[in-house]
Amino acid sequence: MITNITVVGSGVMGRGIAYAGAVGGFTVTVVDVNTAALDHAQTEIAAMMEKGIQYGKLKKETADEAKGRLFFTSSLEKAAEEAELIIEAVPEKEAIKKAVFESMEQYANANCYFATNTSTMSPTEIASYANRPEKTIAMHFFNPVHKMPLVEIVRGLETSDETVAIVKAVAEQMGKETVVINEFPGFVTSRISCLVGNEAFYMLQEGLGTPEEIDRAIKLGLNYPMGPFELVDLVGLDARLNNLRYLHSKLGEKYRPAPLLEQYVKAGRLGKKSGRGVYDYRNKENGEEGK
Repeated sequence: MITNITVVGSGVMGRGIAYAGAVGGFTVTVVDVNTAALDHAQTEIAAMMEKGIQYGKLKKETADEAKGRLFFTSSLEKAAEEAELIIEAVPEKEAIKKAVFESMEQYANANCYFATNTSTMSPTEIASYANRPEKTIAMHFFNPVHKMPLVEIVRGLETSDETVAIVKAVAEQMGKETVVINEFPGFVTSRISCLVGNEAFYMLQEGLGTPEEIDRAIKLGLNYPMGPFELVDLVGLDARLNNLRYLHSKLGEKYRPAPLLEQYVKAGRLGKKSGRGVYDYRNKENGEEGK
């Protein structure tokens, strides 16, 4: 069984995965070259745990034990030495993932398993950046990781059954439900989510309705927990645009990004992380959110 996990990347997804791993009983080391980002991740993970305790989702003893299993470093070399599983959680850019996997291969021991947290990219292609394709797989976590129950496990062309079984067990120990699927661009969830979200932008640019009306229609009419604009503001308009561009290149015209989405990203309207996306969060403390 896996006991020691390294998470590369301390952004929203990386720190969420680290939280789930530590609470699930794993020793987790978070790696990021940006020390300020590491400090922020440590603060955010502690805040998530405090909220969990406050709302009765997490026992204080469990949180205290989890904090004792969490470590933070800017040295991948150091973190990879004893890692049994490395989960890469860096931005969805080929060049970045390639550089990270090449470093992982250089520093990790031969028995270490590699996982990429990607929502659209090929685990087979990512595995080619290192030299252990049979031990490489995709673990698609969902944002926010500590609340979303699913991990989409995607096997690459040469991923072994043993790797699938081990990674599935890791996800389940983190308290997650799993589906195991074969590789194809966008997997299951991202293909559907990108289609719905992109179509919502086409509707908005056509003047079909306001963001609020479109979100409300999707939530109440299709029983979605979040509207497409609420969701894209959470995950980031730039991340959604990157995913659509990748799917457009692989699967064709139905994934061509809506011009309005591209325009919003050019304007710096990236979602909650920038203060404004489809909705405006800059005055949310006053209850004034809007287009």
